[in-house]
Parts: sequence; C-alpha cells; structure tokens
Amino acid sequence: MNELINDGERVSLSELELPGDLRRLSEKQCVFLCSEIRNTLISSVSKTGGHLSSNLGVVELTLSIHRNFNSPDDKIVWDVGHQSYVHKILTGRADRIGSLRQEGGISGFPKPDESEHDTFIAGHSSTSISAACGISEAMKLQGRENYTVAVIGDGAMTGGMAYEAMNNCGCSSESNMIVILNDNNMSISKSVGSLKKYLTSLRNSEDYLKMKRSVEKNLSNIPLVGNKVAKGVKHAKDAIKSTILERNLFEDMGFIYLGPINGHSIKDLDQAMRMAKSYHEPVFIHVKTVKGKGYLPAEKNPGEYHGISRFDVNTGNPDVSPGDSYSTVFGKELLVMGEKDSRICAITAAMKYGTGLQYFGKRFPDRFYDVGIAEQHAVTFAAGLAAMGQIPVFAVYSTFLQRAYDQLVHDIAIGGHHVVLGIDRAGIVGEDGETHQGLFDVAMLTSIPGAVIFSPATYEELRLCLTKAVYTEKGLVAVRYPRGAENVDFNRSIINTDCTFMRKGSDTVIISYGRLFNEAYKAELLLEESGMSCDLLKLTKIFPIQEKLTQEIMSYKHIFFFEEAMANGGISEKIGCMLMENGYRGEYGRVGIDGFVKQASVGSALGNVGLDSRKIAEFILKRSGENGTS
Repeated sequence: MNELINDGERVSLSELELPGDLRRLSEKQCVFLCSEIRNTLISSVSKTGGHLSSNLGVVELTLSIHRNFNSPDDKIVWDVGHQSYVHKILTGRADRIGSLRQEGGISGFPKPDESEHDTFIAGHSSTSISAACGISEAMKLQGRENYTVAVIGDGAMTGGMAYEAMNNCGCSSESNMIVILNDNNMSISKSVGSLKKYLTSLRNSEDYLKMKRSVEKNLSNIPLVGNKVAKGVKHAKDAIKSTILERNLFEDMGFIYLGPINGHSIKDLDQAMRMAKSYHEPVFIHVKTVKGKGYLPAEKNPGEYHGISRFDVNTGNPDVSPGDSYSTVFGKELLVMGEKDSRICAITAAMKYGTGLQYFGKRFPDRFYDVGIAEQHAVTFAAGLAAMGQIPVFAVYSTFLQRAYDQLVHDIAIGGHHVVLGIDRAGIVGEDGETHQGLFDVAMLTSIPGAVIFSPATYEELRLCLTKAVYTEKGLVAVRYPRGAENVDFNRSIINTDCTFMRKGSDTVIISYGRLFNEAYKAELLLEESGMSCDLLKLTKIFPIQEKLTQEIMSYKHIFFFEEAMANGGISEKIGCMLMENGYRGEYGRVGIDGFVKQASVGSALGNVGLDSRKIAEFILKRSGENGTS
C-alpha cells in the first residue's frame, strides 16, 4: 500500500512495517519519527557505548534514503559503517538496538550476514564508493535497473580511495549510481554568495529539471539544426557555469552535482533523492548535517561523542571517569621527548585524541600533523620527514595500519628510513568486532626485512620501549600496545626492553608478550595450585627473534607459547620454526588466533579464542596429561 497513513496520527517505530511504511508517512509524521529515533539512539548508546554523534546527525538523511529507495533491491552502501545505527533501526532491528555491540547482539557496523539490508561490510574508511561502483556495474551486467547508493562522509572524504573510485565510476554513463556526502563539518566547495545560492536552488528544483529536458528534447526535434542548437546551448551553459559557479571537483569527475542540501529537512532531502533518481547517470548529492544533532552535549562536543563509552543521559558524563590508558601514556611520553628533541614529529590519521597525540599537538603544533583518514599518505609522509633527518612518530590503530602495507615496505623499509610506529589498539579491542581487532600487525610487520617490534606489558615498559625505538633502533620500528588501561598482577618492577625470565627451576616454560603476559602469569598461578610448576618468559622486544634466546629456551622439555595475534605468521610460529631448525626434541605447544574475532568484551573474547588465564591453564594441563609432563 502506498497511500499516506492518516496525517493526523503520530506514529511510532513499533507501529510501522519497516522500511516499507516510511513511504506512507507525511513530512510531519517523519519529524515525530526522527525525534523518537534520536531518543532511542541516545538511550541505547548510553547503555552500550558506541558511535553517537555521527548517527544523531544522519537521522533525517537515513529516513529519506529509505523513503525514496527500495532496500534491499536498491543497494545502500555505508562508508566506515559507524553511521549506520539509524539504518539498522529502520530495517527491522529497532527491537534489538539495545544489544548493539554486545556479544551475540547486533554489530556496530553493517554486516550482510546480519540483515539483507546491509549490502556490504564496513568498518574502515573511504571504501563505499568503490564497493558501490562495483555493485552498480554488476547490476547493469545482470540487466537490473535498481539503484546503488553510497553514503560517505564524517571525514571519509579525506581518504584517497574515495577519489580513485569517483574517477572510475564518474565516467560511466547510464548508471544508477548515487553518492551521498554527509558533510557534517567539512569545507568542500567555495561559497560565492547569494547568486550561488539562487542558482543552486534553481538547479535543484524539479521544475528546472523538467524545463531543461523539455527544451533539450524540443530543440533536438528541429530538423537539421536542432542538435547543433542544443549543443550550442549546452556549451553556453557550461561557459556560464565555469565563470560564475566555478565547476567543482565532483562535476569534473563526471558526476551531476546536487547541493548543498539541508540534511535535516525531509522535504529538501526527498526532493534531492527524487531528482537524483531521475537522471540515470552518476549523481553526487552534497548534504549538510549537524553532527550530534538533537543532543546538546554531543552537538557542543561532537568529537567526544563520536565514539563514547556508557554515559549518563541527563549529564552526558561517562559512567567511569577516564584515567590514564596506554594511549595517553604514549602521548604524554612523546610530549616529554619532544620537549628535549626538536627533530621529533608526531603524525596521526584523524585520530588525535584516540591515540593520545593531543598533548603533543597542543604544545608543538608546527611538528604535529593530522593528515586525515589517509594512512598510506601518513606512512610515506613520515618517510619523507625521515629522509630529511627528522624523527617521525606515526601513532595509528593496528587495524588501520593494515591499509599502508605497501608504503611500509616500499617507502620506509627499502630506503632504510627511521620511522617509529605507535601501534595503538594492538590485539583484541572488544565490542567493535571483526573489522577493528588489531590482530594482523605482527604477521604483517615481521614479513618486512629490518623491521623491529616492541610489545610492552606495562606503562613503564611502554615509556622505555618508546625511548629505545626513537634513539637506539634504526629503520622501521614499531611499539605495539593494547586498548585501555594497564591491568597487571605480576610485579611491575620487573622491566626489560628485551625479555624477562621468571624462573622456578621447572622443565616447562610459558612464553607470551604484551598484555597477554598477565593472563599467562595468572595461568601459572592456577597451574601451581594444581601442583604443576612452570617458568615464565615475558618477551618485550618480540622481533627480530634473538638466536641466543632460542638456544636458551631449548633447555626446557616443554615449551608453551601464547600470543594475542594471528597464529599464522606470528612470533610463536617463527620460534617454532627456529626450534625445529635447531634440532629441538622436546614438546612445543602454541595458541594464537585463527580467523576473525567477533564482538564481545575483551575478557570474553580472550576466553572465546582460548587465551584467558583459565583456558591457558587448561591447555597446558591437557597437553601435560597427554605427554606426561610433571
């Protein structure tokens, strides 16, 4: 049914069959529904944590998309994915939004195996246009006339992949490809006053489009001269546009540009969507939104509410006051070093606060560089700084460093440039799930000749490893550390930037590194309660592996290695190979991670992959029982 639901009725989410019923709502009803959606978002995210401000800003936009496109037949591709909560609510998951980012609940990002309305998985930035371009081309090859909509924004337009994609798909004629930019605080195009506003309004009106097509059609029907006149009109129009409108980048790439559009007006959005659908060519809709719209704390501080933990709705304050974390300790230590050495520079890829670099950036703005969501550029930019004698430190989440593998190899390692990586969120990060777990950096970096990797287990080790990475080591040096705060049961005063043995005279040794060593330590205590004694080896400089260390551990009859990283290509695999090559005849058991780790709390996720203290102890006891270990 397409008729309007009684305009006098105020409808709620629970009364609607979503997303189909959205087309039957009046604009007034949409306004009420948007208010309910915002209240639902604020209430839910306050309990689960997540990305709040970006979703509050796209409520009307998402509603309009689903009013004007027929998902899942029309394909909607969300960039980054953290702005897709409203999309989930409007596609039949409103009753599950309370389970957002929880183990067994719905993901904080689009997941095709969660809903047929989630076209393409997302979690990293600037991928939507590429994916949508491929989907649109596939549908054309299959004879389907459905639309493909890529929703990008919230910083994702700073990523170079978006422009690579536009350069490719903008030249495709007869395409039902539409790109929507959610511009929530970006200077995209230059304003030229009221004339520009008037021409933009005229150009975006349906009457203008109808008149334009009618004139072109009538001119073309004039025998002999019609087509020439039509082309002349077009050339004249383009000349006027280039003089007055200053043709923008999107038009130069082959897109029809519509905008800017008020992203909080259902009427304006609906009109722009209908316009875009009528062209059957690549269209770029520029939508202006307010990040955090509808919740005052988020509107005032959208960055703080971009990704937030649980908070009190009335005050906006987090449930737990933030203290130090590995990120802040890293950032504060880099500031101390920067005070003493003017060669040190800090680089971030749009993650100043997430990586703790706000301290350095405030004190040394001339040596601090936020390059946007452009990890590839950040790495090569760092190599350029290093080539001129500076000491660049690039702080980046482990999951995002994956995007710059070629630059690490080609631009840093081959040239031997000294660049330090602060690899934040290394290991399991928890509720953000598969796309954000920092599990690949070890296998990735150990494949690069000359790379050095530190994995400290405490704050003090982190400080010492950073100093050593900057001043002692050469070439590509990484210091990897986990998300969150230090949580240590062993003696913090046991510090070594290479490795540390904790000996009890056993013939069995447990090896680990980084945060996971604490789980190994607790597992050893559990084993001791069971009557089994084990030595412990804590690695700090995990790569390259020292030959003398391999020789030393060969004296043990039983060696067990546990690491919070991919098993294939991990340190445990490399040590296993070295033991075999050196003729080791004892028992070697190892547990790493195999496959993608789903969303859950860090503690639960570690248990699910066999890496919490209880599972470590069980693994060793089982292997000991099978092989007669004492």
